[in-house]
This record gives sequence, structure tokens and C-alpha cells, in this order.
Amino acid sequence: MSEKFKITIDGVSAEVEPGTTILNAARQIGGDLVPPAMCYYSKLEGSGGKCRTCLVKVSKGSEKDPRPMPKLVASCRTTVMDGMEVQNITSPEVLEARKGVVEFLLINHPLDCPVCDQAGECKLQDLSYEHGAEATRYEFNRRTFERIDIGDKIQLHMNRCILCYRCVYVANQLTDNRVHGIVGRGDMSEISTYVEKAIDNDFSGNVIDVCPVGALTDKTFRFKNRVWFTRPVSAHRDCDKCCGKVTLWYKGEDVLRVTARKDEYGEVEEFICNTCRYDKKKTSDWVIDGPAQIQRQSVISANHYDGKVVPVIDKR
Repeated sequence: MSEKFKITIDGVSAEVEPGTTILNAARQIGGDLVPPAMCYYSKLEGSGGKCRTCLVKVSKGSEKDPRPMPKLVASCRTTVMDGMEVQNITSPEVLEARKGVVEFLLINHPLDCPVCDQAGECKLQDLSYEHGAEATRYEFNRRTFERIDIGDKIQLHMNRCILCYRCVYVANQLTDNRVHGIVGRGDMSEISTYVEKAIDNDFSGNVIDVCPVGALTDKTFRFKNRVWFTRPVSAHRDCDKCCGKVTLWYKGEDVLRVTARKDEYGEVEEFICNTCRYDKKKTSDWVIDGPAQIQRQSVISANHYDGKVVPVIDKR
């Protein structure tokens, strides 16, 4: 049995395995002291270190070397040392830096939440509400892109993209024929496909689930409904390509979309195939497990069930 390291975050202590990052240590503790993360995704190898929203202050490096780290560090990339002490929401310096990071993320982001399909489950909305400023100091023209189809069921709205790289990582690690990535440099960087290529592999829909904003959307669901008017229900089926565990989003008795199940941090628990996502939109295709667990503070939970009543769905 390996020796565990002790870490204290905002006065709350925990023991974690060596090699654990500060962010994952905070997630083990839970609660409000967990730093936000827009690019890190625990299921994707190599993710993190792009958005800088998870910055924290290390006020004590370790028991052996108690000196504080001179600068704020990305908690998703910094591993725990024994005796480390970290400040997150208790540090004014961290809160001010996070406010600046959010301002940078919103520099080119359009204010189109009322028409964006991601509204209601957008991590950038949550981040802006919790850490954003009332106004931007940016005075130059925002960069704009035309919407493009990067597959028969996926639309890319690059104006909303924050270059978190999640969609690139998921395509790289789930398939053997990735055809999209980051092109250009600096403020000219953008997500794009190779010339005349479309994303058509059997797990392509997962790039939609991992996108934290509304840059990648499901064309079969676009403008059909607002997410808070739908009812999420957990279901499963026997599938020879993936786990077959999904969330069905109902409007009345109609399944408007199918997504992978997500945990409390908005990360996919297990990736699903396109057959489950696009081709199985009848209740009769699924075994209903019950209402999906929705966080109480989420707008999706407004005027919905309390988790005790299984919705009545016509299976015909």
C-alpha cells in the first residue's frame, strides 16, 4: 500500500495518492472549493493547461519545502506534494486572476445565449455568472467565422469556440482516423477539418458532448427546443459498439436528442456511438432506468421532478 500525501485546500484537508493533481484532490473533497475547469477532462489523456480557469495559489509547497510557489499555478497540471497548502476561493489574488481569465475567454465570444443550443448547460455561462465582470475592456472588432458543417450531423460555430482542445483529444483517442484539429496560430487559430474532409466516424458525436460551449452542436437537435423545457431520463440498451448507457431528452413523449451520461462536473461517464445517439430515438429502443440526476442549481431542474417519481412514457 503506497503512502498517501496530505493536502489542505481552503482549510480542508484530505489524503490523496501520489501523482494526484490539485484539481482532482479538490474534486475528492468536493463542494465549493473545487476550481472550475473548461479544458481539463478526466477521461481524455493530455487534456488541461489550456484555459487557465483552474488557477490556484500554493501557499505552502510541502512539508520538506514550505516555501510558497511564486506564481499562481494551473491546478489541473500541478501534482500534490505531501503537506501542500492551497488557496482557491479564499484567495483574493486567485479570484481576481480568474475574473481576468473569464474576460479573455469572452473577448471573441458572441452574446447569443438566447439562440444558442448550449444555453442552460453551458459551462462558460456558469463561469461568467460566478467570476465574470460586468463589462469588457476590449475595444477591437471580434473575430468572426461562418458556420460550417463538419459532418452530416455536426455543425461548427467557431465564433463560440474557446479552443479548449477537448474535441480534438476525443477524436484522437476514440478513433483512428481523426480529420480535424487546430489550424493557424495565435489569434488566427481555429478548429477546422482537413480540406474536403468530414467527420464521419462512428464516435464522432462525442465531440458535441465534450464541447463546453456551443461551438459544436447536434444538427438533429438545433433550434428544436430549449434544454430546460425538456425532461432528461436515464436509459440503456444492448449495443455491440459502446456501453449503451445514455440520457434521453424528452419533450412530451418524443425523444428530441440522445446524449452520453455526464457526472457532476459535466464530463461524460462513458462515450457512446453514433447509432445510439442518432438512430435510436424511440422509447421502445431503450430500457428506461428512471429520471436523470440533475444538479439542484441547474436551470434544467426548474419545474421538474424531484427524482422520486418515474415519468410515465408511452412505449408504443
